[in-house]
Amino acid sequence: MSDSRVRIADVAEALGLSTATVSNVIHGKTKKISDETVRRVQEKLEEMNYIPNMAGILLAQNNSKIIGVVINDGPKYEGKVLEDGFVMASLNALSRELNERGYFLMIKTTRHCAEIPPFASMWNMDGLILMGFCEAEYKKLRENMRISFVVYDGYFDNTDRIVNLVIDHYDGGYQAGKYFKEAGHSAALCISDNYICMDEERIEGFKAAFAPGKVKVLQIPILREERNKYYKAHLKEIKKYSACFAVSDFYALDFMHFIQREGLSVPDDISVIGFDDTTASRDNIPSLSTIHQDATVRAKTAMNLLEKMKNGEAVENKVTLPVQLILRDSTK
Repeated sequence: MSDSRVRIADVAEALGLSTATVSNVIHGKTKKISDETVRRVQEKLEEMNYIPNMAGILLAQNNSKIIGVVINDGPKYEGKVLEDGFVMASLNALSRELNERGYFLMIKTTRHCAEIPPFASMWNMDGLILMGFCEAEYKKLRENMRISFVVYDGYFDNTDRIVNLVIDHYDGGYQAGKYFKEAGHSAALCISDNYICMDEERIEGFKAAFAPGKVKVLQIPILREERNKYYKAHLKEIKKYSACFAVSDFYALDFMHFIQREGLSVPDDISVIGFDDTTASRDNIPSLSTIHQDATVRAKTAMNLLEKMKNGEAVENKVTLPVQLILRDSTK
């Protein structure tokens, strides 16, 4: 027996019990088993150095205590979605929150929403947190999956049985525009790879506070190499502006690095504000002014919602969290 892993059948044979009885003790199903038998099984398990299959134990329980986080690995991440600042901050906050509540965290990246139901059911998950998919995909998941899930920053109207946990994108852009206007800037750039959904809200908020006619929107390519070529081609125009609002820290930092390579100074030549308040925004030189969204509050809210849904309690279809402008060295 020392040459192989101890099986439930081995423990049962040693005690003269059925494998079902031993299995029930291992999985905590002891209501119909005497205390003496439970004690004997537990002692024998320890004596024989039985190593349980934790996945099997979790799957056998009504509550697996597993929360899955699935992230859309879209083209703009170039295969490095888990290195994105927003995603890293979200996962870090979720990891801490789940640990405190006694849950396990499982992470999956994919571009194919169809992979989510088998991933969730395989591990009998207690809930899911989903990032980066579209409304049609979320609706299809809701129709084909019983497991409760919360969406981070989905862009759709209130949809029955889909809980959307968002931030106030418009107000974030508004705060950035208001600051630049009050700081005396006469014209500003906005940088985004699209003009739809949450990016549109952020830009529209910025324009409303700054002055619509004084804002130039640059719709940049998703891929870094193409983006640098785009900036090169528009460098003469970029130099006309003293302020820039990017819809993410990712694009703000990328823009800052480009203009610094071109000999421009941040913030002396161009002040820059991003959106997300990632670790990279704080560590950069100069540090990036940005719209802060609290990953810890979002993680707590997501778990509160999942636990309420699991308990059959009613929850709102859309929950909006506030944001705040944090000023650092990239703005005067």
